Amino acid sequence: MTYQDLPTLNAILNATSAVLLLTGWWLIRRGRRIAHRRAMLAALATSTLFLASYLAYHFEVGSVRFTGQGPIRTVYFVILVGHTVLAVAIVPLVLVTLRRALRGRFEAHRAVARITLPLWLWVSVSGVVVYWMLYRL
Repeated sequence: MTYQDLPTLNAILNATSAVLLLTGWWLIRRGRRIAHRRAMLAALATSTLFLASYLAYHFEVGSVRFTGQGPIRTVYFVILVGHTVLAVAIVPLVLVTLRRALRGRFEAHRAVARITLPLWLWVSVSGVVVYWMLYRL
């Protein structure tokens, strides 16, 4: 595997995180706490691997310019800005959500998870969209 393979790996990791997040949500809605915990910890591990791979790639390669023109350029940057802002914000939210769950503070966990889940899901899905627009259009 080379650095040139990392964007595809990153998209796969983001997509996997999204699937695990949805699976975890589905599981907790059915009262399956242990399976929910496993799915959410797997989502966290996958997102952490993504972050390490993303940083390694951009440390080596630097910035990658979007070459699309016209209205698609505006769409790309709107998605990218939303993705970037929420990607920064989601880190402390995930950590607070995780901490509350691990300490057994489930009411507090549930309250913040209702905010964390949709934002984390957006970051994961929009990361795949950014990849597709940047490398596949």
